[in-house]
Amino acid sequence: MMRGLVLAFLTFCATLPARAEEVVLGLSKDEVAITASFNGSDILIFGAVLREEPIPSGSPLEVVITVSGPSTPVTVRRKERRFGIWINTDAVEVDRAPSYYAVASSGPLREVLSNIEDLRYRITVPRAIRSVGAPMTILDSAAFTRALIRIRGNMGLYQVLEENVVVDQQTLFRTSIQLPSAVTEGGYITRIFLTRDGKVVSQYQTTIEVRKVGLERWLFALSRNQPLLYGLMSIAIAIAAGWGASAGFALLRR
Repeated sequence: MMRGLVLAFLTFCATLPARAEEVVLGLSKDEVAITASFNGSDILIFGAVLREEPIPSGSPLEVVITVSGPSTPVTVRRKERRFGIWINTDAVEVDRAPSYYAVASSGPLREVLSNIEDLRYRITVPRAIRSVGAPMTILDSAAFTRALIRIRGNMGLYQVLEENVVVDQQTLFRTSIQLPSAVTEGGYITRIFLTRDGKVVSQYQTTIEVRKVGLERWLFALSRNQPLLYGLMSIAIAIAAGWGASAGFALLRR
């Protein structure tokens, strides 16, 4: 199946007009369905570089790919042990942090991407997070951002995949990125950057839709649109489950 996808993609590329180095992207899937049995999904991202001139000499072409989930504000709290118990002491509200973020590159990020380009396009994980509203009493606000990155990294929600993009003949590239089971529903923005000497020479953007389907989608919509009905239904199911378990134990005792 994968070979057929690549052949069809290359045939499509051949029909396009040639331009200066430009990305043509392919995806193994542009929609991910979340069901009750959803335990994650692998997204194969592959593409080609179209040129109207021969491959430039000198530094090789590098590829950086990012996949970003919906961004929301996040409150990060710091706990300290006082009087024998752990309590929240300080809190910083991060203005915007992606619920999921993966960055894959064809080489070490520090070599294929300059700091200036990273700042301009917000490519690495720390740059993708916006935090500018820390209270004046907190002098180490950057530590809260690092804590958020560490926590979500341990959950598989933030991924740094250096040297994970394969580039063939400076023309074809491919990588695989895993979406964990705890992903948030929404549009996942996928960006591809072509770089030379650490500078971005071309970029491309598309979106992967991650949606709940079937019963999960119906229950989610019900909880948002009719919370009273959803609550009553949840109580009724809990009562029925409790009664069923009690009746089962009663039968076993006989």
